[in-house]
Amino acid sequence: MVRSTPDAQGRPIRLQRIGEQVRHALAEILARGDLRDPMVAQTIVSVSEVRVTPDLRHATVFVKASNGDDDALVKALATHSRWLRGEVARRLATKYTPDLSFRRDDSFDAGARIDAVLRRPEIARDLATEKPSARPWKSLADSLDDDED
Repeated sequence: MVRSTPDAQGRPIRLQRIGEQVRHALAEILARGDLRDPMVAQTIVSVSEVRVTPDLRHATVFVKASNGDDDALVKALATHSRWLRGEVARRLATKYTPDLSFRRDDSFDAGARIDAVLRRPEIARDLATEKPSARPWKSLADSLDDDED
């Protein structure tokens, strides 16, 4: 049995590649408005990640709604998961098309919390560095000339 090479997180690259293909197919379906659901039609859907199981039978799709109503979006997509699976199958050239389960993506919220922490005054003060020079391309010869003055 040939084992696939893992990436930095330890996940096989083959599974990541298939997950990306599923993600692109879902994003295309949702962006084109092929899914006729009022909840999905009135919001912009971000498909941030798709995690596929090693047997390629199941995929967890992480989504985020632009209007912030992630739970309603997940529920709407879950009701159409069989149709979406069929559409993904038409776009992929794989032996199996995974069953799709949808979850809200909390990584955007985690990023916002980290950003808020980094913007706090006491943290920003510690992260402050000296001002960059007006000419970042300044050569060594120019800096030596400035030292002579």
